Amino acid sequence: MKYLVQWKGFTAEYDSWEREKDLENMKMVVAKFERILNAKVRRLEKLDMIEERDFKRREVPGKYTVKMLYRWNNSKFENKYLKMLKN
Repeated sequence: MKYLVQWKGFTAEYDSWEREKDLENMKMVVAKFERILNAKVRRLEKLDMIEERDFKRREVPGKYTVKMLYRWNNSKFENKYLKMLKN
């Protein structure tokens, strides 16, 4: 695991990726960062679950989707192609 460290008093060009084992003296800072990150991830996962649930609630069964999207009409199709099959 590596962390992008922003060094206090330096500009972004001095930011560096540091290994977790090299940050032993900053355990409390790393732990705080992990808590904040985990809380954000959980919040985003919760939002994703809510959006997915809402989508499923609005989802239309497959056989009706084609009718809605492409204005498919089974009777026209059946009449036209049944006549062709009979011939």
